[in-house]
Amino acid sequence: MEFRYLGNSGLQISEITYGNWLTHGSQVENDVATACVHAALEAGITTFDTADVYANGRAEEVLGAALKGRRRESLEIFTKVYWPIGPAPLGRNDTGLSRKHMMEAIDGSLRRLGTDYVDLYQAHRYDSFTPLEETMQAFADIVRAGKALYIGVSEWTAEQIRQAHTMARQLGISLISNQPQYSMLWRVIEPEVVPTCRELGLSQIVWSPMAQGVLSGKYLRGQPPPAGSRATDEKGGANFIKRFMTDDVLTRVQQLQPIAAELGLNTAQLAIAWVLQNDNVAAALVGASRPEQVTENVKAAGVQIPEELLARVDQVLGDAVTSDAALVARSTPPKRLL
Repeated sequence: MEFRYLGNSGLQISEITYGNWLTHGSQVENDVATACVHAALEAGITTFDTADVYANGRAEEVLGAALKGRRRESLEIFTKVYWPIGPAPLGRNDTGLSRKHMMEAIDGSLRRLGTDYVDLYQAHRYDSFTPLEETMQAFADIVRAGKALYIGVSEWTAEQIRQAHTMARQLGISLISNQPQYSMLWRVIEPEVVPTCRELGLSQIVWSPMAQGVLSGKYLRGQPPPAGSRATDEKGGANFIKRFMTDDVLTRVQQLQPIAAELGLNTAQLAIAWVLQNDNVAAALVGASRPEQVTENVKAAGVQIPEELLARVDQVLGDAVTSDAALVARSTPPKRLL
């Protein structure tokens, strides 16, 4: 396993980071999820990312239980706040980045994770209904209380990141990361977000480096998705993957196999290695529904892709790549959910 510094901080994280969105507490049984976490540890992964909203809190519980008994100082545990969780009826303050919600959310996350602190506490989305000053002050107080060491954001625009970074410096806390979607097929952070983060000293922790599994090559043009795959998950996975499930994209992905083979990789490993070629990416978030997937995914760590092969990837994917920077802003929820 290779390690990278997160932003301009002294925190090192495993460049393959284990994420448990759409799996723990929902798609797979707890014993399998635990086996996946243990496989990640055995493979040298020390960094684990979750969120309170994943499986309505159950993902944090499963991760906390799977890591129980491990030396806490040897792990980096990340979680997030924004979306509402809990049993109905939900209250008006059970969402967003208000001080009230954040202070209650961090305590809930720590309880479910079974830890006194998280290494990174992230704003899962931008809250246009709460003053940014209030959000950043709450972050500062959470850090000063020892409940989080660093802070990060997820799917924020370049301008939102810049404003938050300025406030964080004024408050004496470290905003060191952004967690966006990023893959060979989805490059919307490249025009604005990445240059801004490089300037300010933030890294990217990217999710969906395999484009929801499409870049694994298991989805074939003209054939139904494999049983049990994300494309058949009506609880959420199918909705996220559908933008990539076109005949054109699926055809082009199959054409990546010879490139992967030249590196001794499969297409899933090539996809993970590809995002790690970006020097602003500190880690690729990779989940698993079976321990063997973890073992296979970590083979992408430390791979260097020659420039000529990167150019061939671009040639193969062509106009199937999405690079519209405006799509970052569209990921921000337009209104309160409650």
